[in-house]
Amino acid sequence: MVVQDIQQYAEIRPKARAYFCYLFHKNLPNHLPSVSVETLTARLLKIRGDLKGLEAAYILDAAGVQVSPTYLKVGKKEDDIGTSRSTRAYYYRAMHEGRCTITDPYPSLLNDELTVTASEPIFDEHGEIVYVACIDMPLDEVLKIAHPMALESVAGRFFRIAYGAFTFVLALVALLLFVKGIEGFLSYGMGQYDKIEIKDIFEATILLTLSLAILDLVKTLFEEEVLGRHRGDPASSIHKTMVRFLGSIIIALSIEALMLVFKFAMTEPAMIVNAIYIIGGVSMLLVGLAVYIRFTNLGERH
Repeated sequence: MVVQDIQQYAEIRPKARAYFCYLFHKNLPNHLPSVSVETLTARLLKIRGDLKGLEAAYILDAAGVQVSPTYLKVGKKEDDIGTSRSTRAYYYRAMHEGRCTITDPYPSLLNDELTVTASEPIFDEHGEIVYVACIDMPLDEVLKIAHPMALESVAGRFFRIAYGAFTFVLALVALLLFVKGIEGFLSYGMGQYDKIEIKDIFEATILLTLSLAILDLVKTLFEEEVLGRHRGDPASSIHKTMVRFLGSIIIALSIEALMLVFKFAMTEPAMIVNAIYIIGGVSMLLVGLAVYIRFTNLGERH
């Protein structure tokens, strides 16, 4: 999950930075004469109150030395005044770029969990940087901010429960199809695989293919609708799921058509036209899927 969270952060980083920059610009005084640590601290504590998941907030001077306590959540604080942070990326980048910055995830010194630090340079009336305001946020809280899903609302919780129930039932269906797919082979017993008929192999393959398609759909629904782990562009994710699901259905129907061709060729040649109809339908589905992929890819490039 850690690797997936870091990948998601790389995708939503611009949104997260924009959000933190907005908070800084809205609350912190800048480009004003006589900016004091006390004034900055009061405004920084206001940001801490607005961000319930905030881990720590503190202020550095132009040399990277901490000039305020480290304000933790729930009113706690640590007296780190005088600690040098000049080697930290959030200080160096804020001083070097002269603008609001946000770091890559790194292990927090407070709890060893992955943390992101946003920093904002504070200028005086002459355009010189005098302080750097910093806030630490756990990576999972940053991901929640960048993917607002109204999870705390009544409707949000209801739909999460509903999607969870549907994914559970679909997972059971996939499991039943899987068990049914291998049941025919197990019924022959050990050492009797030479008695397995081609018809049983075809039927088992169809069931296992459908089981795999439903399982892939369950995985996508659970990750995105229940856990809220959107991967990149939601439209692109839906597109990939649709392609995989329809591809599995096309494979299953193709196997079914092939099985009917063999069956009717040996038993009822006059009925083979029904298998041809299925093959025609599969061909239309394949062409439709190809057109869908073509136009979807063109839309993503533009």
